[in-house]
Amino acid sequence: MYTTRSEQSRQHRLDAKRRRRRRIRLWIMLNTGIALAIVLVGAYYLHVVQPQEQQTAAIASAAEQSAHLPESPEPSDSPAAKDEPSATEDENSQSGSDSVNKQEVPEASQDSTEESPIQSKEQSGSSGEHATGTKKVPTTETDPVQNDAAKAQPDQLSADPSADLQPATPAGSSGQTVTMNFGGDVMFSGKVGELLAQKGYDYPYEYVRKLFASDDLSVVNLETPVTDSATTAADKTYAFKSSPEALSHMAAAGIDAVNLANNHILDQGITGLQDTIRQLDSSGIAYVGAGNDSKRAYEPVYFQRKGIRIALLGFSRVIPEAGWNAGTNQPGVATAYDATAAEAAIREAHSQADIVVVIAHWGIERSDTTIAHQNDLAHRFVDAGADLVIGGHPHVLQGLEQYKGKWIAYSTGNFIFTHSLTEKTWDTAVFQAKCTVRGDCSMQVIPYTANLGQPVPMAEEQGQALLRRLQTLSGTIQFDIKGNAIS
Repeated sequence: MYTTRSEQSRQHRLDAKRRRRRRIRLWIMLNTGIALAIVLVGAYYLHVVQPQEQQTAAIASAAEQSAHLPESPEPSDSPAAKDEPSATEDENSQSGSDSVNKQEVPEASQDSTEESPIQSKEQSGSSGEHATGTKKVPTTETDPVQNDAAKAQPDQLSADPSADLQPATPAGSSGQTVTMNFGGDVMFSGKVGELLAQKGYDYPYEYVRKLFASDDLSVVNLETPVTDSATTAADKTYAFKSSPEALSHMAAAGIDAVNLANNHILDQGITGLQDTIRQLDSSGIAYVGAGNDSKRAYEPVYFQRKGIRIALLGFSRVIPEAGWNAGTNQPGVATAYDATAAEAAIREAHSQADIVVVIAHWGIERSDTTIAHQNDLAHRFVDAGADLVIGGHPHVLQGLEQYKGKWIAYSTGNFIFTHSLTEKTWDTAVFQAKCTVRGDCSMQVIPYTANLGQPVPMAEEQGQALLRRLQTLSGTIQFDIKGNAIS
C-alpha cells in the first residue's frame, strides 16, 4: 500500500529539517575547529617563536659587541713593583705560625642562641643607613635607563678598557637587574703602604674606578686592620696594619662594602678591629663578617638597588686561633668551622631579601684547587638560601661552580696586595654578577694583573690564557671570549 501525498510531503519536510540541522552542526564544528587552530597558532608564536627570535637577536647582538671589544693595554711595571720580588719572603706567604693551625681551629664557646645574629629589616644604625642608600655617583636608582645609556657612550669606554665588559642579561629574566662587582684581597700595609705614600691612596683604583662607580654594588675582602692607634701586633709571621687614610679613597672609588671575616682583621688585636669599624663607619663603607659581638658579626647588611633588596654576609673558615671567634659581648670574627650560626643567618637573610650574597674565607694558600670544606660549605650556604657565594684567602684564582643554579666563585685571588714571588698570585679578576629580583644571576670574569698595590687590565691574549686556565679548574663550566661563564 502506498502512503498518501500528505504523508509524503510531511516526510520530505522532516528530512529537509534533519539535513539543515546536520549542516548547521557541521558548520559549527568547522568554525569551532578553525577558531581553536587560530588560538593555538597564536599561543605558539607568543610563547615559543617570539622568545626564540628575541633570544637569537640578543645572542647576535652580544656576538657583534664581542667582535668590537677594544684590546686592553699591557700592564705597566712600576719601579716599586720591580723591586718587590727581590725580597727573601713575600708578605702574602702565610707560613709558620700564621698558617699551621688555621685549617682546624676548634670552635670557641659562643652562644649564638642567646643573641640572634640577624639584623632585622627595620634595624637602624650606620650599616643600616648605608644599606638603604643608593649607589654612589654616577649610578642612581631613580634613572637606571639614563645611567645605562651613559655607560654605552664610546668616549667613556675608551678611557677604561674594563668599563664596557658587561655580562649578558640572565636567560629568562624580566624587569630590572642589578650589577655587582667582587674583587679579592685588599690591604695597604708594608710595601703597598710605602708605594701609596708616594703615589697617593687613589692609585690602586686607576683602572677599576669606572667599573665600581657605575655598578650597583662593589665588594672586596679587607685583609687588614685599619688603625693609627699604638697597638700590639698579633704573634704571627705577618701582622698587617694599614693607614686610615686609605678608606676615604676606597669609598670615593665606588667600593660599597668590605668583608672582615678573614685571618688578618685582628692582627692588631681588638683595638685594631674596633678602630677599623669606626673608620669604615666614618667613611660610609659597610662591613660584614666581624663586629663587637656575635650578633653584629653574623648579621647581614642590606642594600636597596633599583627596587631589589640585596643581603650581604661574610664568614671565615680560616682564623689563627679560637680566641678570634666573635661571641656574646666578645668582639671578633663570624666563623664557619661550625656552620650552624652562618646557615641560620643566611636563612633569615633569604626571608628578608631578594638576593643573598655570601663572602667566604677558606681553602689553602697558593693552591688553585679547592679542598673538601670549601665545597661542603659552599653547598650548605646555597642550600640555606644563598644566591651567590664569593670566596677568598688562597691568594690565587680558583674555579667556578654552578650548584642548584647558583654561582660559586671559590677564590678571587689578590686584588690590591703585595707582589709575591709566586707567579700565580699575579693573576686576578673582577667577578661581575648581574642578578634579577628572583636571584637568577649571570657571572662574568674580567681578567686583571695584580701589580704591587694596583690591579691592571690584562691584554687580550693574557686574558684569554687566564680564562682557559680558569676553565680547566671549573669542571664543566666554560667561558666565552668576554669571560661570561656558561654552565
